[in-house]
Amino acid sequence: MTDIKEIKAKYINPYTDFGFKRLFGVEANKELLIDFLNQLLPAKHQIKDLTFKNVENTPDLPEERKAIFDIHCESITGERFIVEMQKAKIKYFKDRAIFYITFPVREQADKGDWNFHLNPIYYIALLDFEYDEKDEAGIRKPKFRRDVMLIDQDGELFYDKLKFIFLQMPAFNKKIDELKNHYDKWCYFLQNLETFDNIPDILKEDIFEKAFKTAEIANLSKDEYKKYIDSLDAYREVKGVRETAVEERTVEIASKMIKENFPSATISKITELSIDLIEKLKNEMKTKP
Repeated sequence: MTDIKEIKAKYINPYTDFGFKRLFGVEANKELLIDFLNQLLPAKHQIKDLTFKNVENTPDLPEERKAIFDIHCESITGERFIVEMQKAKIKYFKDRAIFYITFPVREQADKGDWNFHLNPIYYIALLDFEYDEKDEAGIRKPKFRRDVMLIDQDGELFYDKLKFIFLQMPAFNKKIDELKNHYDKWCYFLQNLETFDNIPDILKEDIFEKAFKTAEIANLSKDEYKKYIDSLDAYREVKGVRETAVEERTVEIASKMIKENFPSATISKITELSIDLIEKLKNEMKTKP
C-alpha cells in the first residue's frame, strides 16, 4: 500500500475510481457534472437538471457495471434522456461499451403494453490510455474525441437516439495558452489536475474553483483519505501492468524487425523506440547464443 507520506500531490487523481466518483458521482457535486456534460452534449440536449440512479445495490448486475454513473437528465427544453458515464478500462473497452449500453435501453421498457418508444441515450467514456492503432505508414494519430453513432453503408445516419462519446485523454495535449473555450478548460483541468500546485489564472472561475476545492486532498476526511490511497494504489498497479505489457510487446516487435534486417530508422518509426535503444537491442541479440 502507498505510504501516506509519499503522497505529495495537492489534488486527487481524477482517473482513480475514488477521484472520478468524488468529482462527478455525488449529488453534492452534480453542478460540476452538469457543467462538464454540457460541453460534450449538443445544444438540444443541454442539461437543466439530472438525477443519479443508484445501481450499487441492484442485484444481478456485474460489479463493474455498478461503478458506472446512470444519469437521468432533463434538458432545457424539457426533453428527458439518459447519460451513461464511466472511466473506461482498457480491456475490451469497446465491447464493454456495447454491453453496458444495453442496460439503460432495457430499463426503459414499461411493464405491460409498451410501444417501444425510447429516450435518447449517450454513453460517455473518459479513457486514460491510447487505443488508436498505427496507420499503414506506422504513424499513430490518436483522436482525442470520437463520436460514434449508427450509420448505414453510405455513411448516412440511421438512428439518432444512441451516441457514444469517447475522450482519449492522453491525446489532449493543448498548453494553457492554447485553451480556447470552456470545453478546453475542462479537458485541461482533468488531464493536469494531479500536477497542479495552485489554480491557474485561466481556471479561476466559480465552477472550477469548486472543482479544485472538491479535489483538494487536504479537504478529505481521514476515512476518505484512506479510501483514496487504496484507490490510488489500485490505479497505479493496473497502470504499471499495462505499461509493462506495452513495453514488452514493443520490444518483441522491434526484435522481429531486427531479425528481418529492417533499418534502425524504420524500426524506430514503427515502434517509437529510440535509435540508441534499438542499437543496444541489436548488440544484445548478437551476443545471445
